[in-house]
Amino acid sequence: MDFTTYQAKSRRTAKYPAIGHPVIYPTLGLANEAGEVAGKVKKIFRDKGGVIGEPEREALKGELGDVLWYIAQVCTELEISLDEVAEGNIEKLYSRLERGKISGDGDDR
Repeated sequence: MDFTTYQAKSRRTAKYPAIGHPVIYPTLGLANEAGEVAGKVKKIFRDKGGVIGEPEREALKGELGDVLWYIAQVCTELEISLDEVAEGNIEKLYSRLERGKISGDGDDR
């Protein structure tokens, strides 16, 4: 599935409360879901010696899907396509790569 299709299809399932600006809820959800991904990875290293088996991979895939859903909703609320985000990110990364700045800190490298 491509990003445009995903963004459109995922939007049909976007039902969340009005709590001010419509970008607030999906942004908070994104932070929460990203934390769940991090928590699962932490527990893999804490409890399983860092071994990522099929059950762990499937659990992470589910959480990453939730992250993607929230990213799509944030983008939609901001009238940005997922394609624009992906393309812009690759352009930025390739520019850094070409300039020898792929490592390091800061947005303006």
